Amino acid sequence: MTLAYVSDTPRTAPAITTLMDRVGLRMTFAKGEEIFGQDEAADMLHSVVSGAVRTTRLLADGRRQIGDFYYPGDIIGLEIGDTFRFSAEALTDCVVRVVKRSALQAMGADEVLDRALWEATRRELERTQEHLLMLGRKSAREKVASFLMDLAQREDSEDVALPMGRQDMADYLGLTIETVSRMVTQLQGSHIVEFAGSRQFRVTRWPALERLAA
Repeated sequence: MTLAYVSDTPRTAPAITTLMDRVGLRMTFAKGEEIFGQDEAADMLHSVVSGAVRTTRLLADGRRQIGDFYYPGDIIGLEIGDTFRFSAEALTDCVVRVVKRSALQAMGADEVLDRALWEATRRELERTQEHLLMLGRKSAREKVASFLMDLAQREDSEDVALPMGRQDMADYLGLTIETVSRMVTQLQGSHIVEFAGSRQFRVTRWPALERLAA
C-alpha cells in the first residue's frame, strides 16, 4: 500500500510516542475509514505513524465541526472525560498505533506516562487556542494563508501535499467552500502560492504568505 502523506514533524511529546511504540498495535486504515467514533469510550490512545487524520464532531443541528488535522507523531483523542468528544477519520490511507491506557499504566511507568500525557495535553491546548484565535481575529484571506503556511512548514520539499479537500478546509476555518476557493484563487493571482491540481501546491512568495498569516 502506498501512503499518501508522510511527515517527520511531530507536534506531541516524544516520550508518549516512545512508550506507545513499545506496546502499541499498528493498524492500517483506508482513506475515509473511521478510526474511532464520537461518544465512544475513550479508553484507547492513538498515535499517527503515517498519513493524515481529521477529527470531526456532528452538532445537534446536523452541521459538522472539524476539530483538527493530525499528522505523523501526533496523538489523537486525548480526553479528560470517559468518551471521545470527536470522531477520527483517515484523510488518506494511514497507519495508526493504538494502545490501551491500562496497558501503558501496567508497564509501571506511571510517572513517565503522566508527564508525557501532560505535555501532549498542553500542546493540544495550544493548538486549540491558536485555532480559536484564527477563527475570531483573522480575515478569510488570512485564515487560508495561515492554513497553507502551516502545511508548507511541515514539508521538506517545495511541493506540498494537501490531504484534505476544500470542504474540510472550509469547515475547519469557519468559512464557506466558495469563500475558500475564492481566497485560494486570490493567493494564486497574487503569485503567493501555485497549485498543481487541487491537492498539491508550492509557496512562491514566502514573505508575502508570512505577512498574511501573522
